[in-house]
Amino acid sequence: MTVRTKYRTLIFMNRTDIPELLLERLTRYAAIDTQSNMEKADSLVFPSTDTQIQFAREIAEELRSIGVPDVMVDENSYVIARIPASPGKEDTPSFGLCAHLDTASDAPGSGVKPRIHRNWSGESIVLQNGFILDPAVDKALGECIGHTIITSDGTTLLGADDKAGLSGIMTLAQYLIAHPEILHGPVEILFSPDEETGHGMDKVPLSLLRSKAFYTVDGGHAGEIEAECFNAWKAEVSFSGIAAHLGSAKGRMVNALAMAAAFVNALPARESPETTEGYEGYFCPLDIRGSTEKTDLLVFIRDFDREQMTRRLERLDIIARSIEASFPGGMVTIKKTCQYLNMKQKLDEHPLILERLCTAVVRAGLEPVQKPIRGGTDGSRLTEMGIPTPNIFTGGHNYHSRTEWASLEHMTQMFDTLVELTHIWGE
Repeated sequence: MTVRTKYRTLIFMNRTDIPELLLERLTRYAAIDTQSNMEKADSLVFPSTDTQIQFAREIAEELRSIGVPDVMVDENSYVIARIPASPGKEDTPSFGLCAHLDTASDAPGSGVKPRIHRNWSGESIVLQNGFILDPAVDKALGECIGHTIITSDGTTLLGADDKAGLSGIMTLAQYLIAHPEILHGPVEILFSPDEETGHGMDKVPLSLLRSKAFYTVDGGHAGEIEAECFNAWKAEVSFSGIAAHLGSAKGRMVNALAMAAAFVNALPARESPETTEGYEGYFCPLDIRGSTEKTDLLVFIRDFDREQMTRRLERLDIIARSIEASFPGGMVTIKKTCQYLNMKQKLDEHPLILERLCTAVVRAGLEPVQKPIRGGTDGSRLTEMGIPTPNIFTGGHNYHSRTEWASLEHMTQMFDTLVELTHIWGE
């Protein structure tokens, strides 16, 4: 079957075409700048960048061009599409697949130039600006000898987070439309903006979603599925000092910058992102700006255990009072905001949703590996909102960095898992 689109002619005969379709989509999507902007998102600009608005329209047009009959983009650039059930399967429960449109702002993301390393032989991959992918250091990469590896050129991130997931869902949609002989129930698709800023579900049109279960396609290594994540809070800490002329500051000036530095130094050094793993929580100072009179500090707090999270938040208050005591005349205020909660409790209430995913991974020829997300996804928020949403691997690695990479073989296994998941829900 030949599907003609404005992007290129896609020859789609059988499953052997899938890897090249996935590769074409990932490299095409990655080259489109869709970085979100944390500062604008926190200022309630949504989506935070115009490039996401344009990308949402392009993705919707591509869905229509491959034959998906029900596609819409709402006023907030959420793309919602539905693939109707096969005849006789109309009463089968609908399930949804979700990926996000934006890429992270932790590394440059404009002008991405994907590099394709076919039949990679295991040597170090040297990128520009001194960045190197060394399989001796990156164990996941070392397991991929013989694979087609996709990287950036080293001047930017790649954007496999989450354009690998987008590619998998789009290719599944094309596959189901091109092969009506495959029996399945209704499948719903949701593409969201601003996931990387933590605002991805702020304006999601819940009333338009029909599925009672979703899966985010936003994970990592082949076979990994995730059904628990951090409890996530942010603390906006404000330091008020007293300005004075530096020549006559003794006994008068209270330096808000020095107060902020002391606050950061008081955070436990062994409880930071760079010193923790697995189920260990952390404090992470992310941004500081200001002057001697007023300085603002942003701190992210993460923990899998809610009681331990409460103790972490209380610890910030203790540090604040200590700083005030050390800087007489200065004042510290903290605004604490919950960003998302661990989805494990609510997913445990709906075990069938995760069981179906595990079965799909096995049918795709993999061993399911359940691990906690040291972060969050749109699924964390959707689960909080009442739609249980575990996470599926994509084949991407080293997210948010210039050494980000993806394995095409793992992406193909992601696609196989999505097909099997569709079969299972149709059963």
